[in-house]
Amino acid sequence: MKILLTCLAGLFFFAGSASATPENLKTQAEESGFQRTGRYEEVPRLCQAFVERWPQYCATSTFGTTPEGRPMQVLVASQTGALTPEQARASGIPVLLIQGGIHSGEIDGKDAGFLALRQLLESDGLRQVVIVFVPVFNVDGHERFGRYNRPNQVGPEEMGWRVTSQNLNLNRDYTKAEAPEMQAMLGLLNRWDPALYVDLHVTDGAEFQPEIANLIEPIFIGDPNLQPLGKALQKDVNRRLSEQGCLALDFYPSLRNPQDPASGFSDSAYTPRFSTGYWALHNRLSMLVETHSWKDYARRVELTRKTILALVELANRDGVGWVQAEAAADRSALLLGGQTIALSHKNTDHHRDIYFPGYAYTKAPSQISGDPAALSYDSKKPEIWKIPFYDEVVPDRTSQAPRGGYLVPAGQAELVAAKLKVHNIRYRVLEKGLSARPLEAFRADSSEFSKRSFEGRQTLNVQGKWRTEQQSLPPGSLWVPIAQPNSRLLLALLEPTAPDSLLSWGFFNAYFEQKEYMEEYVAEAVGKEMMARRPEIAAEFLQKLASDPEFAKNPEARLDFFYRHHPSYDQRFNLYPVLRSAEVLPEN
Repeated sequence: MKILLTCLAGLFFFAGSASATPENLKTQAEESGFQRTGRYEEVPRLCQAFVERWPQYCATSTFGTTPEGRPMQVLVASQTGALTPEQARASGIPVLLIQGGIHSGEIDGKDAGFLALRQLLESDGLRQVVIVFVPVFNVDGHERFGRYNRPNQVGPEEMGWRVTSQNLNLNRDYTKAEAPEMQAMLGLLNRWDPALYVDLHVTDGAEFQPEIANLIEPIFIGDPNLQPLGKALQKDVNRRLSEQGCLALDFYPSLRNPQDPASGFSDSAYTPRFSTGYWALHNRLSMLVETHSWKDYARRVELTRKTILALVELANRDGVGWVQAEAAADRSALLLGGQTIALSHKNTDHHRDIYFPGYAYTKAPSQISGDPAALSYDSKKPEIWKIPFYDEVVPDRTSQAPRGGYLVPAGQAELVAAKLKVHNIRYRVLEKGLSARPLEAFRADSSEFSKRSFEGRQTLNVQGKWRTEQQSLPPGSLWVPIAQPNSRLLLALLEPTAPDSLLSWGFFNAYFEQKEYMEEYVAEAVGKEMMARRPEIAAEFLQKLASDPEFAKNPEARLDFFYRHHPSYDQRFNLYPVLRSAEVLPEN
């Protein structure tokens, strides 16, 4: 059963040595009885205090600067002697990168992380693992401090804001990598290459009894050989929490219909715009931790602390095996060419009933909204919901990986090279270009721009397929081989129908806008001439008139038919400006 049910244990937090803890190592959360959380100035101060207290086991530095000029702080802790990426790689021990505050109103991870690290350092708990701790990812958002920033959340008294000072949601930015903060984070990830990337959040939504959800990938996505590791890690973490009196879930507790608990829940797979989906495409483990916003701040911090401790315990036991399995996945990724790969996933209609610990709820007419069935919960009345759980996740969009690699024409080389570099994907510049040869080109049969912007971009959805055509490329174009460890991420970025590809995020919109045209009166004359002199076109036109009533009554579409058959028609309209090669290109 997906839900690990236990009796709620009494609330407690780590305080075993609180009286002996130096004042400079305490968080404001501790000092306030978990009523408040500190401002960002506390973070570099605490990181430095850890280094002063444990100089042989801790190091701190900045890894970026926010648009408002604030340093992005990281604390490294280990009792292995490995405090640099090079030392960690040489030792072969696992690295866990744990981040708080990607959404800075959901700030449990900052306070829980300092508590957990202090406990681990005092108990010699970091002898088989390196922790890279980012207390606050979205620093500018953290300092947009306010009492009412999270109306669906119980504490702390004040907290930060969800998005950055540029109004970007960092947990939608992993593939497009537009935020300076994200570019800094991807650099940190690539330098440390953590075996497990842990992203600490707080979810809102319906009111129910479970307190935390822990979601792991690969389970549905990524290298199939890593999926058993992901499932085992998820099971082990939640079992340890259950044994400590926590109500833990292994699915994201978002109702299929937010206004109807009877609609149930679904399993789901994350796309790489999210941290959980992104790092799994690097052939690594990733984890999303979601405490529940209706639990108070002290309890949420305690749950997050316990989760971190459980992960470290498991990394001490299994982490070397994770590192070895991930290295094997890197080798397998070199052979991805020609394989059919899932680009996105969906739920089927398959479901089963589960017994879920919720609260009593009612539906009644609302004088406020006018909703005849407005939903309200009564958290004083626990009850068990018998509801459906949609547990089958299957591939939705798929693509066959190119056998050789991708080619990016010189006109788009600068843009694409910058993205590939930040994602640690190997490419090279073609100094001599390529003469005409058979290459795969993608022409959209249909394209649809989003009606509203999303994360500051007009997104694009295309339908079409790759076809072999004669194509040439000028000097300065890019060659991106498929045979590299990050090939799964490469597909997610450059396959046009992938949901978080550069095309889908709107980086190539201009190629799907018609720039040249034929006046209607010219198209009328061209059509008459083609009907008279081109019997094959005349037959095609008459057949389309007879078989397509919508076409027949649309004058614009009828004229466009003849324009598309005319030599003046733009052959690059709806042509995706990335090509694929079935052959591996030799070195220059």
